[in-house]
Amino acid sequence: MRFEDLGLSPDVLRAVTDAGYIEPTPIQEKAIPIALQGRDLLGCAQTGTGKTAAFTLPMIDILAGGRAKARMPRSLVLTPTRELATQISENFDIYGKYHKLSQALLIGGVSIADQQSVLNRGVDVLIATPGRLLDLFERGKILLAGVKILVIDEADRMLDMGFIPDVERIVGLLPPLRQTLFFSATLAPEIRRLGDAFLHNPKEVRVDPPTSPAELVNHSLVMVGPRGKGKALRTLLGGEFVKNALIFCNRKREVDRLDGSLRRYGFESAALHGDMPQPARTETLEAFKRGDVRFLVATDVAGRGLDIYGLSHVFNYDVPIHAEDYIHRIGRTGRAGHRGRAITLAVPDDAKPLAAIVRLIKRDIPLIEIGGETAAAAGGDFAAAKPGPRTTMNAERVEPAPAAKEPRRKDKPRRAAEGPKRKTSPRRKEERAASPKKDKAPRGPVVGLGDHVPAFLKRPVGRS
Repeated sequence: MRFEDLGLSPDVLRAVTDAGYIEPTPIQEKAIPIALQGRDLLGCAQTGTGKTAAFTLPMIDILAGGRAKARMPRSLVLTPTRELATQISENFDIYGKYHKLSQALLIGGVSIADQQSVLNRGVDVLIATPGRLLDLFERGKILLAGVKILVIDEADRMLDMGFIPDVERIVGLLPPLRQTLFFSATLAPEIRRLGDAFLHNPKEVRVDPPTSPAELVNHSLVMVGPRGKGKALRTLLGGEFVKNALIFCNRKREVDRLDGSLRRYGFESAALHGDMPQPARTETLEAFKRGDVRFLVATDVAGRGLDIYGLSHVFNYDVPIHAEDYIHRIGRTGRAGHRGRAITLAVPDDAKPLAAIVRLIKRDIPLIEIGGETAAAAGGDFAAAKPGPRTTMNAERVEPAPAAKEPRRKDKPRRAAEGPKRKTSPRRKEERAASPKKDKAPRGPVVGLGDHVPAFLKRPVGRS
């Protein structure tokens, strides 16, 4: 099937052709005709399959015939992160180049006054994160009564980040007669309950199993010691052809530490996490996309929605705490027909989350050789490649075997008597002899300025 068969307008098709696309992805093929009919949609597809264009393209056609009013957006796209919101805005610029639709981007970390001025002129498409949108609403700077299309993107990530109460409040402020497009990478029971609350008689679209990783990604696992991840990562970055790579850590503090370590070893790296100011985050991401920076160390703020063309590798420096995040992380590579590679560094204590990942993706993760280790496969029982003499591994628990302790003896001689006494160097003896000894008590009266006046103070002062 081609885009011409989906019912899109000639102007949108021309923009899609200019962008270099000919055939739609499965989620686009199934979702676009439903959205053009004005029906509610529940879409589930793995990350990197073109979900953004699946709602962007029909929205442009639907909104082409209306006119925006001041402070009353005609459509609303809710997204969990600033980076994803920025990328959605770029998609509207690309595919709406032959339309005159206006848009506003409401995200934190940038000037709120500039965002207010854009809203005052009226916008057709409002792309926002929940926090900044509610902030402007509470200030009376935005009215949501005119929203005709609502898009909730990455709903499962909204749930993970604790945004669902804000989303529910926002939905309550919208008119009941609207079209809602609800997209998620997974359809957990909690997500389905939200869909039932937000959607009216929706059409469900599922193109892949909700927990399947991208097919073009090669998975690998490296088992290292508790303090061996840094060295193993540097070996991988320098030992094989890595064009560019996203390196994921679980904590912001670890991101800064690892980025500093890579820089000290001469690697071109940068850090990206939620505590950075938005201009710095945008500049860092753009530098990575341009190729000015080869390695981007990030938290899961970069794990959703980011489309980095030609990303060759994803490294999980830390095994993700939630198994679903593994799918989103590795989905940054192996996109748009390009092959990618995902390598996870794991220590013995990571056996339990690794076993959860293996159960989720329903496939083994091969172990690769680092420093002479034997290659094997990590299956459902998480078999180790070559466990050390003090390490036991299984699917539920991985812990070092306790080291044997020497029994304590009451008659054990003191350390001072075990060997010859250390000799004092001649130089040290001279320093001790030259230094004055401290007396425990003064031997005579202490003379101070109260009892004694120096002679130079008694000299007469000459007249000038």
